[in-house]
Amino acid sequence: MPATPRLSRDSPLDQRAPVIIRRLKKAYPEARVALKFTNPLEMLVATILSAQCTDERVNMVTQGPDGLFAKYRTPQDYLNVAEEELANDIRPTGFFNNKARSIRGASRKIVEGYGGEVPQTMAELITLPGVARKTANIVQGNSYPRRRRTDPDAGVAVDTHVRRVSQRLGFTREHDPDKIERDLMKIIPRDGWFGFTYVLIEHGRQVCKAPVPRCEVCPVNDLCPSSRV
Repeated sequence: MPATPRLSRDSPLDQRAPVIIRRLKKAYPEARVALKFTNPLEMLVATILSAQCTDERVNMVTQGPDGLFAKYRTPQDYLNVAEEELANDIRPTGFFNNKARSIRGASRKIVEGYGGEVPQTMAELITLPGVARKTANIVQGNSYPRRRRTDPDAGVAVDTHVRRVSQRLGFTREHDPDKIERDLMKIIPRDGWFGFTYVLIEHGRQVCKAPVPRCEVCPVNDLCPSSRV
């Protein structure tokens, strides 16, 4: 019986990918969302605030007795203050004017279109102002995991870490987040779409950093076409 060929960085993707996925899941068994939240509305707002901002800083703004989530408890609360006041409350997260508009726009849609409750499906979530597929995937996966399992529109959340790591691993050649997501959905088993998002994020934060990755400690450097080792 012929020996199984040894996998390398040049091996076909369909042969490399399952091994890469298995190793990375083993390397980051506790990978999960770092944003702190207690309900779908908080998850939505925190995810909007996390754009171009670290999760740690978002948590500093949202948590505590004087934090954002103590002041704003319902979608209507975000509409009851002037946009300038909300922008000032989220100022440390950066791009605060745009984020304030997105939060208020989403809140208005939730109040007027969804009875004050954050919707559960991807099709509904992406109707909220400021919510694209990345945010919708994160909100649904963390807030409505049961609905996610049966939602035909569910996918993979593509943030800056997921984009960078998937490109370096050769999982995609695309740059557009929606096209990257489609490529990843072909490679990653469906039941791993949500969880593996956070595995890729952790790998991007800890090892596959920008601009210089730590290839010497990477558990998949022998299978990565971008490895510097």
